[in-house]
Amino acid sequence: MDGNGRWAKQRMLPRVVGHQRGVEAVRRTVRAAGEIGLEALTLYAFSTENWRRPEDEISALMGLLKRFILADLEEIAGNGVRLRIIGDYKAFPADVVELLDGALTRTAGNTGLNLVIALNYGAQDEIARAAAKAAAEGAVTVDTIAAHLDTADLPPLDLIIRTSGEVRLSNFLLWQAAYAEMAFLDVLWPDFTGEHLAAALADFGKRERRYGGR
Repeated sequence: MDGNGRWAKQRMLPRVVGHQRGVEAVRRTVRAAGEIGLEALTLYAFSTENWRRPEDEISALMGLLKRFILADLEEIAGNGVRLRIIGDYKAFPADVVELLDGALTRTAGNTGLNLVIALNYGAQDEIARAAAKAAAEGAVTVDTIAAHLDTADLPPLDLIIRTSGEVRLSNFLLWQAAYAEMAFLDVLWPDFTGEHLAAALADFGKRERRYGGR
């Protein structure tokens, strides 16, 4: 979900306004994903590298996360969405962790869309943690590493959509992306809509996936 800062800068607004509009785009996208019938949607909300940002911006992001949970949890739960988290969210402030734990518990029994939020997540860190766990148990193989990834009980990754015109993965789901399709869209995240999601999925549906074969 890239482009919040640039969206705000283009309009000569504070970066936090861009993040606020980005939350609105999250709402639109989650609703659209549910209507389309997606099995899982993963949103890269806060990376391990985001701690390098200014303290006031980090504080604003934490505040937005809290407000999103407080304002949207009942709608999410009521629509059958199950909230999942990848990454070490326990490193967040205690009040944020408490809200997240409550949201996970509140939606644990839902069987609709798996809404996966990547929080304090970095793919290299995830792979290192998974390999260490595999080594502690015995053989380190592709299968044993995969079994210890944060996404081990989630469906395979099919499509990565990156907004804002950037063409890189930025430490996101590197292991899972081995044979995923990719879509790089020249639209800033606050302007992303359900129509953009539907168009990306329609394009994905036309692609031939060979997984290394002919």
